[in-house]
Amino acid sequence: MAESLSAVNIVKRYGGVVALSDGNLDVRTGEVVALIGANGSGKSTMSKVINGVVVLDGGQLLLDQSPVHLSSPQVAKKLGIATVFQELSLIPQMTVAENIWLTREPMTPLGTVNAKVVREKTDELLSLFEGTYKTAIKPDDVVASLPPDEKQIIEILKAISPDPWLMILDEATASLDSRQVQRLFELVQTWKEQGKAVVFVSHRMEEIFRIADRFSVLRNGKTVGAGIMNGVTEKELVQLMIKKESVFEYTRTELTAEESSSKPVCLEVEDLRTDILDGVSFKVHEGELVGIGGLRGQGQRDLLLSLFGDVRYRGRVHLFGDETRLKHPREAMKKGIALVPGDRAREGLLYIRSILENLQLPSWARYGFPLKISRAKEHAGEMGISLNLKMAGLQEPVSSLSGGNAQKVVLGKWLMRKPKLLLLDDPTKGVDVGTKAEFYALLTRLCEEGKTILFYSSDDEELVGLSDRVLVMYDGVIRTELRGASLTKENLVAASLGATNGVVL
Repeated sequence: MAESLSAVNIVKRYGGVVALSDGNLDVRTGEVVALIGANGSGKSTMSKVINGVVVLDGGQLLLDQSPVHLSSPQVAKKLGIATVFQELSLIPQMTVAENIWLTREPMTPLGTVNAKVVREKTDELLSLFEGTYKTAIKPDDVVASLPPDEKQIIEILKAISPDPWLMILDEATASLDSRQVQRLFELVQTWKEQGKAVVFVSHRMEEIFRIADRFSVLRNGKTVGAGIMNGVTEKELVQLMIKKESVFEYTRTELTAEESSSKPVCLEVEDLRTDILDGVSFKVHEGELVGIGGLRGQGQRDLLLSLFGDVRYRGRVHLFGDETRLKHPREAMKKGIALVPGDRAREGLLYIRSILENLQLPSWARYGFPLKISRAKEHAGEMGISLNLKMAGLQEPVSSLSGGNAQKVVLGKWLMRKPKLLLLDDPTKGVDVGTKAEFYALLTRLCEEGKTILFYSSDDEELVGLSDRVLVMYDGVIRTELRGASLTKENLVAASLGATNGVVL
């Protein structure tokens, strides 16, 4: 069994995007190292480099001070390194036992799977979380039938089944309830006593201080600090994670509390609940741009999808003063709601179709039958001009556009319907700086025209620079509302991490 692993001056690029430019991490047996940083700092990339999922472009990995090349997850596993990612690797149609032992099934002397041993070993692993399941899990239960927290447990058991010396827990607690987290931390303590090592990637300050011995902070792809946990405070960690000299180039003149409250209420949400949301309540006034902050996966997407009628919810929604129940996106569209997704490839565009067809996708019914195509082209052309859409022509496939211009089409197709309430789900993700500036100016203009915008972004600077106020989500609830002098990147990051003393209101 190895005793140490070091990542030294790691560089990793994805095309023109530099995910890691100088990443460093040291981990030794018998300890837990917290790998922390704000959104997009490079934590997951560092985890994937150590696990062999991605191959580094520069720097080196040292195993017991000797260079090692981790060309794949299989090589990492052979060296005793295992990772639990937040994105599950389980196959839903297979059983619990089949998922845990896939490609590593205990065999009989005749070369067949030893079903008896598989069941015994699976039962032994399942017993590690005994008392935390909603109902007893059996080895032959199909994974698709399990709730999200229990799927995450199976992912953990799959990772520890080969008895690795180094465990990387990348947001492994995000789907677990408090009992399950407590049990996982008891197991981590046992692993430490057994001389194993753990890299703990988490956004939760309480968990970091509870379980970690040392910390390493990434910021914009660089390691900017490391040390022992009992020698640092929450506030000091938050300050390490923030680039103080960073200045957001576009700042919108926000509405004051008095200005916004004098306008009609466009949207009022009371005790909204889904499988992820745990009682969300807030109001948004006409002409406001309200940001939704917090780390990814805290309920922001569920909130937007609920308000677009795409996720079933409990609770009350008032739209323009009238109570409504949104059961389908068609109902939301009829009521003047539009949702602009950030994942344009999967949710926003038909890449093999023309720019015209994509811009008019939600609106063709407006042009009658037979279709008044010349009028549709005229309106689409006007939208293209207003968005400064750089294209050869409306008949060109949308796949011919740059990423930023393709995202303009995603936004433009909904603006064609003249919505009153615009829901934005991380719309500038993967968009160049110039196009972002155009987006920001457009959003400002829309608010001045009386449109109301609810805007989730994974870019904290974007939220601080654009929003009248920011609702910070944490574990499916709105933890904090920031506005005015309290709306700073430091406060936003602190609230997102669940820091208890980092927010200055």
